[in-house]
Amino acid sequence: MTDPTAPLVDVRGLAKAFGDNHVLRGVDFAVDRGTTTVLLGPSGSGKTTVLRSLNVLETPDAGVVRIGDVEVDFGSLPQRRRDVRERTARLRAQSGMVFQSHNLFPHKTVLENVIEGPVQVQGRPNDEAVADARELLEQVGLAEKADQHPFELSGGQQQRVGIARALALRPKVVLFDEPTSALDPELVGEVLAVIKDLATQGWTTVIVTHEIRFAEQVADQVLFLDEGVIVERGSSAQVIGDPTQERTRQFLQRILDPG
Repeated sequence: MTDPTAPLVDVRGLAKAFGDNHVLRGVDFAVDRGTTTVLLGPSGSGKTTVLRSLNVLETPDAGVVRIGDVEVDFGSLPQRRRDVRERTARLRAQSGMVFQSHNLFPHKTVLENVIEGPVQVQGRPNDEAVADARELLEQVGLAEKADQHPFELSGGQQQRVGIARALALRPKVVLFDEPTSALDPELVGEVLAVIKDLATQGWTTVIVTHEIRFAEQVADQVLFLDEGVIVERGSSAQVIGDPTQERTRQFLQRILDPG
């Protein structure tokens, strides 16, 4: 049993290469329970690969990932594919992922989209899943949209359904991969408001975003990545407000003052 005072997420020596491109070069960090960690960095810095490694959408070449009581050492996976699948599936089940694009099933209603994972993947009773889904849709401000289909919703509403769908799996940690990057600017605020609300409710979240001011408001920990390594880490006040590394300062200046 994991020590309840220990970090919920522990990552050590995470490495990943695609051919000659070393995307991650030994990434280490921890995430405490009930906190928000934001990953910042330029395109290609490895942020999304870190996130996808936590959910095993990408299989790291090396490194250890622990979420809760489940730990996988990717450098010493067993030879049998079945054993690898079983071990990585247990790790994947600890997190819920919210993607850049909501990826909802177009032929299913909002409610059906939210209960799909709990019923089909986790085997939970339909009535229980529906009750949970309605509560979650209320939480993200979409209770009245339960019987509508995705095409009847705005992009921001669809992304909020995606958040409810991730929460419906009752994950230990919720992962957000640039959740507002595909939205029109006027819809960004409604999605960020929902994510901010989750942070205040005690959900553990890891967020990849370019919304620096939002990161400043919600992050307990900021990790700035560049070229596959963590260049700087600390509170939002430290990393965003008073960075010590020149590379971090350059990045923030380009984002906050592009002119």
